[in-house]
Amino acid sequence: MAIPISQVGTVAAYVLKKKLAGVKRYPLVLMLEPLFRCSLACAGCGKVQYPPHILKKQLTPEECFAAVEECGAPMVSIPGGEPLLHPQIVEIVNGLIARKKYIYLCTNALELKKKLPEFTPSKYLTFSVHLDGQREHHDFSVCREGGHDIATEGIREAVRRGFRVTTNATFFDGTDPNSVRAFFDEVMGMGVEGIILSPGYSYDKAPDQHHFMGRARVRRLFRAILSNRKPTWKFNMSPLFLEFLMGERNYECVPWGMPTYNIFGWQKPCYLLQEGYAESFKELLETTEWKEYGVASGNPKCANCMVSCGYETPAIIEGFTTLKGFLAMARGNFRKYPNVNAMKIYNDAAPHGSAELVQIEQPERALEETNA
Repeated sequence: MAIPISQVGTVAAYVLKKKLAGVKRYPLVLMLEPLFRCSLACAGCGKVQYPPHILKKQLTPEECFAAVEECGAPMVSIPGGEPLLHPQIVEIVNGLIARKKYIYLCTNALELKKKLPEFTPSKYLTFSVHLDGQREHHDFSVCREGGHDIATEGIREAVRRGFRVTTNATFFDGTDPNSVRAFFDEVMGMGVEGIILSPGYSYDKAPDQHHFMGRARVRRLFRAILSNRKPTWKFNMSPLFLEFLMGERNYECVPWGMPTYNIFGWQKPCYLLQEGYAESFKELLETTEWKEYGVASGNPKCANCMVSCGYETPAIIEGFTTLKGFLAMARGNFRKYPNVNAMKIYNDAAPHGSAELVQIEQPERALEETNA
């Protein structure tokens, strides 16, 4: 298992405490965006499309700490933008470590090697490096030649210095599953703790709007990538969520499980949709019309989403609060698999006819087609 026992224990105790207290809505991970500016302009990202006066803004350490304490989640993901561009990022990280929060600092790693001496290795700090596949695919994805080599050099140096390191990959339509499996071999060979992965998510501001996948395609792709996986691959994610991506489980979206706080405030309703802001976390929980989001709601903006910020929380809750879920989670962590031809699985799993867009009123039908 890629996630340290201390972190698993902290999350499990937190979830069980909420269940025993009868709390229905609570955060598991705070998505803390201290800034939007970045050193890349990836085609699938909408963050750097803001005007210059917005990109110049950033949260203060005090604002970050206040949001973390108000929210109370045991884990904090720090995306962006590029967090390493924040002039006080070390102070922010050290403050969160002092509060015993498990931190995933998301970075494209262009500045990682240079910044590493300013950080101290800790069980609470993980550098989650954005790496979208093998060299050619990654450089195309981030629209920068040579980005892969810089990122992998930063990964190796961070591992050498004793830091926790994961890779974070986002896959879009047209991804070759065999290449992804070879990519897993490469990153595990660098000594990373585990792999984080996600289907591409549709930012309205993203320049490339043509390579986001419908749910049927997502399931086909991840079934091909993750079926018969190698025992050497470690994933820093719930194994039940991976089964969800493969089409083996169904979950309803839980957007309050990973709330977002950024320079505008508490974002409604989630990290991907920007439909207003609340001034406090309490206001976010109480004034957001949660029933209007998720596949079951019929909201067309949610029709094809399978991203972790909405769907990993219910997987984690099931794994820690039900015996069936716990046993399934344990089985998913320790099963061993031989290698396969992933492209054959991908082609064999293709449903008849077009399935690029799943009709929101028929989510179960899409699942059946994918598993056929």
